[in-house]
Amino acid sequence: MLRALIFDFDGTIFDTETPEFENYRALYREHGLVLELSDWQRGIGTWGVFDPWAAFAHLEEIERERLRARNHARLMGQLERSDVRPGVRELLEQAQAAGLRLAIATSSDRNWVQRWLEHHDLRAYFETLATQDDVQHVKPDPELYRLALARLGLDASEAVAIEDSLNGSLAAVRAGLRCVVVPNPVTRSLRFPPETLRLEGFEGGLEALRALLAEDALK
Repeated sequence: MLRALIFDFDGTIFDTETPEFENYRALYREHGLVLELSDWQRGIGTWGVFDPWAAFAHLEEIERERLRARNHARLMGQLERSDVRPGVRELLEQAQAAGLRLAIATSSDRNWVQRWLEHHDLRAYFETLATQDDVQHVKPDPELYRLALARLGLDASEAVAIEDSLNGSLAAVRAGLRCVVVPNPVTRSLRFPPETLRLEGFEGGLEALRALLAEDALK
């Protein structure tokens, strides 16, 4: 029986990933460099896999810091003006009305996630947040999802993970969860684990999610 939905945050609820990639790609172009999407995708949903600043190792540290500050300020300005992904609010409202419990499992830190949840007035929907600050290993390790389940007091069979990335979906599958991938523009071309289900967006709400799960259960 489905009792809870456990959401990833970046790229899933709030698409920070697409504008971040586009900002870095523009920065690379300014310096005659090429940022490949496939390289960027390796680092989505985790940490320490891809360093976008390695390409600027030839610059003096003061210049790299100037570029970092400019790039960060540009990204934050864009995010401040952006909304959550289409259909997310409606899905959260419908899930809450249906009595489903909601949680977040994210490789991002707590301050980052809480900042944007509060900015978009979404914090009250979520019973618990499992973040980078709470674990030793982030995704694709299953520790974050296992922690979220433990805090909810639920078995993996009673929850579904909502993800957008390969690293996130691997973490969910390794935790024994059913996983629905809802990719964004920078993760759409990824090859996800065969165990995952896929929706192209949140616009169908809880009804579309339940229909997908029911269809899978009949296979």
